[in-house]
Amino acid sequence: MAKINCFIPAQKIEWLDATVKGLRQSSLVNKIYLLSTNGCKYDGCETIDIDSLTSSATVAKIAAKSDAEFAFIYTKYTSLELGQYAIERFYNLASAAQIGMLYSDYYQIADGVRSKLPTIDYQEGALRDDFNFGSVLFYNSECLKRAVAETKEEYQFAGMYNLRLKVSQFAEILHINEFLYSEVEFDTRKSGEKQFDYVDPKNRAVQIEMEKACTEHLKAIGAYLAPKFKDVHFEEGNFENKASVIIPVRNRERTLEAAIKSVLSQKTNFKFNLIIIDNYSTDKTPEIIKKYAAIDSRVIHLIPERTDLGIGGCWNAGIDLPVCGKFAVQLDSDDVYQYENTLQTIVDAFYEQNCAMVIGSYTMTNGEMETIPPGLIDHKEWTPENGRNNALRINGLGAPRAFYTPILREVRLPNTSYGEDYALGLYFSREYQIGRIYTSLYMCRRWEGNSDAALDITKVNANNLYKDRIRTFEVKARIALNKKK
Repeated sequence: MAKINCFIPAQKIEWLDATVKGLRQSSLVNKIYLLSTNGCKYDGCETIDIDSLTSSATVAKIAAKSDAEFAFIYTKYTSLELGQYAIERFYNLASAAQIGMLYSDYYQIADGVRSKLPTIDYQEGALRDDFNFGSVLFYNSECLKRAVAETKEEYQFAGMYNLRLKVSQFAEILHINEFLYSEVEFDTRKSGEKQFDYVDPKNRAVQIEMEKACTEHLKAIGAYLAPKFKDVHFEEGNFENKASVIIPVRNRERTLEAAIKSVLSQKTNFKFNLIIIDNYSTDKTPEIIKKYAAIDSRVIHLIPERTDLGIGGCWNAGIDLPVCGKFAVQLDSDDVYQYENTLQTIVDAFYEQNCAMVIGSYTMTNGEMETIPPGLIDHKEWTPENGRNNALRINGLGAPRAFYTPILREVRLPNTSYGEDYALGLYFSREYQIGRIYTSLYMCRRWEGNSDAALDITKVNANNLYKDRIRTFEVKARIALNKKK
């Protein structure tokens, strides 16, 4: 059997030329097919006319031409530069075991500069459609063909995403921790600018398809949850306060005072307080908290006994206090509530929607509270019927978040400073309805000190790996839950 057939997007000859010449240097390459929307041709290559690179129709055409042992699929139109014996490396590893798909680390060339782009390991919970495999996917042809044969839906945007989900159901997807090629990248935005692409209204049709593909996958592996929820009874516990706003903080003298003022200005028909957990700040943050605690008894200044706490651990310390209210409501020290009725709106939503957790919407601003792109973040992709399943695909559920304290005290937060809120959202949605508020409730101030404004690849990978792991645990928990039913 022939070794490898290659499938290369073709748009411009100048981008295509170097890629084809590099592939032809390997004796393992059998045929090179051009995937083209404009009829692009190249000597010695067969052109496959496609509607887009992402459709299930294109994936089916690739499968039909995959008569070699493996299919090498490149997913960018720009030039690909293969590393030394890269094709041979993919082949030797893939042929030694029944692996469904291989991918590797790579170099990225942006603005003429070559940088290392390590990828992370694939796992059961790596369900987000923006998982970075790089642009080279090395499929076992039999697995590719089987995945196409088992696909019943037609996708315009989710074809490639559906392909790897299908393959993962019966074969392994493995990461090669080696830099095997270089790709040209034109999207040089910072991490904080890219992370909200999936909530951009212009991408809504894409997201609907991605959700559908993910939901079908969850059904196939036994992790899908039907829209049946436990009722929440709000009579539990004896609470002096109806709500507590929780602010974990460390060294935020620049922004904290505005956050405090926005809480104390809230107008409600119930009693509430503000619990600020000062995680051993070394700037003027403690002085700011003490000033407000001295003039307003609703301000609780807590310095935890432990010195090893992240944001999640600080939250745990806050909700453990006897003065914590029936509902624990989040506010980051960087941000401010947008209106004086925000807290009332959140608490009302618990009763109106009979939910154990409420998630609102927010507006992105600069330090001067002027709206900046993408503006309103409302996560309207959430639906009561399928939100709990789609939550396993997206990388965040929105903000601000609020919880029914008796259940939150049973669950606790992971003692981390990233992803702790997402982990809670997945857990709560496993059994309870999550309430949603789609009007803006607070202003998320973006400045150079924000935790996710501009991260390097090492930190981005660490964050993504952690959230994928959270999803892996959640997928396993949901499979186990369904087996009990």
